[in-house]
Amino acid sequence: MEIHDYTLEKIIKECYPHIQYLNPAQKAVLESGYMEAEDNYIIAIPTASGKTLLGVMAALKALLNHGKVIYAVPLISIQNEKLKEFKSLEEQGFRVGRHPHSSDLAVMVFESFDSLTRFYWNNLREVDLLIVDEFHMIGDYSRGPTIECAITRSHIINPSLRIIALSATLRNMEEIAGWLNAQVVEHNYRPVPLHKEVLNTEMFNTKNKNEVIVKIMEKGLKENSQILTFVSTRRFTEALAKFVADKIENKLPKTKKKVFQEVARKILKVPEKKGSRPTNICLKLADSVKNGVAFHHAGLFSEQKEIIEDEFRSGNLIMITATPSLMYGVNLPSRSVVIRDYTRWTFQGPQKIPVFDYEQMSGRAGRPQYDDVGYSYLIAKTLDEAYDLQELYVNGEIESTNSKLIENKDAVYRQIIAQIASQMAKNPVEIQEFFAETFYGHQMQNNPYMNTFAAESLEYEINTALDFLMQNGILQATPEGLKTTELGLLIAKSNYTVETAIKFKEFASTMDELDIYQLIYQLSHSPDLPLISFKGRKSREPIREKLSSKGIFAMDMQNPEATAASLMEWIEERNEYEIENAFHVYAASTRRSAYEASKLLKFFRDICQVLGIYNPIQEINILSARFYYGVKEELIPLVLGVKRLGRKRARALFNRFGEDLRPFTEKELQKVDGIGPKLAAAIRKYAEN
Repeated sequence: MEIHDYTLEKIIKECYPHIQYLNPAQKAVLESGYMEAEDNYIIAIPTASGKTLLGVMAALKALLNHGKVIYAVPLISIQNEKLKEFKSLEEQGFRVGRHPHSSDLAVMVFESFDSLTRFYWNNLREVDLLIVDEFHMIGDYSRGPTIECAITRSHIINPSLRIIALSATLRNMEEIAGWLNAQVVEHNYRPVPLHKEVLNTEMFNTKNKNEVIVKIMEKGLKENSQILTFVSTRRFTEALAKFVADKIENKLPKTKKKVFQEVARKILKVPEKKGSRPTNICLKLADSVKNGVAFHHAGLFSEQKEIIEDEFRSGNLIMITATPSLMYGVNLPSRSVVIRDYTRWTFQGPQKIPVFDYEQMSGRAGRPQYDDVGYSYLIAKTLDEAYDLQELYVNGEIESTNSKLIENKDAVYRQIIAQIASQMAKNPVEIQEFFAETFYGHQMQNNPYMNTFAAESLEYEINTALDFLMQNGILQATPEGLKTTELGLLIAKSNYTVETAIKFKEFASTMDELDIYQLIYQLSHSPDLPLISFKGRKSREPIREKLSSKGIFAMDMQNPEATAASLMEWIEERNEYEIENAFHVYAASTRRSAYEASKLLKFFRDICQVLGIYNPIQEINILSARFYYGVKEELIPLVLGVKRLGRKRARALFNRFGEDLRPFTEKELQKVDGIGPKLAAAIRKYAEN
C-alpha cells in the first residue's frame, strides 16, 4: 500500500489489516492530489469500492494535524456501523464519538449535524474536515434538504471547513460540484465485476416470478452463495420467504439445517427476553429461517433484524427477502441480488422505481473477499416486458439529482426558523440570501429556463412561508427585525416537524382538561411518530372498539388508529404477543413507537409550558413514563426508582408484595422470578428511601 506518509500508512495497516493494497479507484483519487490538497472533493465510485477508506485517510491527515473531523451519515444504522468500524482508531489515541465537543472524530446523523450548525457554532468552528457519506441522498425528499442546508450553513459559519462527499455516481455531477466548489473524481472500478440481467417467467415455463427466484436460489445452493431479494411491501417479503423456504426444504444439506435451526432459536428468544410470547410474525420468521431464508422489514424487533444481518454476514443464512429501504441501511452484500418488484406504491398509485434505486439495489451484489463476480437479476413477466426493462434500467441513464428543498414545505419552514433563531437572518432579504446559497438556489440560478424567475420565485416561496409562520405564532416582527417566539425557539431546538408543533399547540389551546386517550390519538396522527402497521386485511373492528371504549370515534381505521389502540394497550401492560393477536398489527414496532411517543410527550409538555398551561404537566410526565416503561400508573415509582427492573418483574413484585416493600428482606425479594442478589439489593435501597 503506497500512501507516502509513514505514520498514516502504519495506522491504516493496524486498523484495516485485511487491506493489502489500494485498488484502481482509490489510486485514481490519490493521484488527483486528494491528500495534499485542501480543496473540497466529491468521490464517486461504485458500492464496495473503498470509499470509506478514502474518507478515513483524509480524516487521519486532519487528526494527525490535531484537527477535528465530522463524518455525517443519513441513518442511525449506518452511524452505529461506522462507530463500530472506527473504534479501532481509539487505540491510536483518537477519541471517536457522536459529537465534536467530546470527540476528535464524530460520527453524526444528518439531523444532528444540522442541529450543530444551528446552535453549536463554537464546536463547528473547531472542525477542520466534514465527510458526508451517502452524499447522493442530497436528492432525497426527507433527508436531502437537511444535509443541503446544514452544508450551506456550515460553509457560512466556518469558511475554511474542507468538505469531502462520498457518493454513488450522479448524472449531474458537474452541477453539484459547482455548488460545492469541489473537485470530482469518478471511477467505474468495482472490486467484484457486476453482471446485470433481466429474466422473465417465460424463460422458465412459468407465470410466477417466485418460481424464477426458487431457480436462482437452487443455483445459489449449489454454489454455496447468498441472495438478497427486494420486493415492494412487508407482506410480500413474508410471503416470498415462506414460498422459497417451502420449495427448498428437502434440498438442504443436514449440516446447514442445524445451523439454520440455531438461528431460528435466536429469533424466538428475542420476544421471550422482553416478556412476550413469540408473535405470529416471529413464528413465521423462525419457520422460514429454519430453511435458511429470512424476511427483513420494519415490523420486526430491532434485535431480530440485527440477528438476521449478522447471521447473513457470517454465511448462516442463504437468502434475505427485504423491502427497498434495506438498500440504504447496513452493508449487506451478497453474490446475487434479485429485484422482483420494480414498482412502488405512492399517493399517485404504483410508480416505477427510479433507475438510481435500481443501481443502488444492484450494487449490493458481489462481496469483496468472497466473490469473484456479482449478479443482479431483474424479473419481468414476459419477454416484451423484459425488453422494456432492459432499456429502462440496464441500458438507461440515472436521473438528474435535484434539490427537494422547496418541495418539502416543512424543510422550508424549519430552515427559516433556524436562520432566525440562530440570528443569521433578521429579515426576508437575508433569508432569501441564505436560500440562494443552497443547492436549490444554485440550481435555480444556473438553469437557463428558470434563471429569469429564480429570485422572484424564491421570494414568493419565502414570503408565503413567513406569513404562515407568523400567523401560527412561531415568528414575530419586532423593531430589530424578525425573531422567533418561545414556540419558534422550541421548534428550532427540536427535530420535530412544524406540523406536529402546530397540532400540539391547537390541541393544548382547546382542551379544558387533559384526556390522555385523546392525547394518544393526537400523538398517533403526528408525522413524527413511527406508526404500527396493520398486517393484512383482517377485520379492523377491534381497533374501532378499543378507541370507542376510550371515547374516540374515528371513521377510517388506518395505521394511525392502529398505533393509537396499540399504545393504549401498551400502557396497560399488554405485551407484543397480546397486541398482535388483538389488532392484527406488526406489534414488534410497539416499543419503538412507545419510546418515540414518550419523547414526543415531552415536546408537548414544553409547548404547554410556553402557552402558560401548567395544570396537565404532571399528568403528561406520568404518561411519558408509562410509554417508556409500558406500565400502569401504579408501577411508575417502582420502575423509575429501580434501574433495569423492567415492567414484567415490577408487576410480579407489586402483585406479590404490594406497594410498600419495606417489610421484605432481600432473600424474600429474590423469590420473584428474575430477581437476583444485585437487583434485590437495589430494590431494598429504593424501599428504604
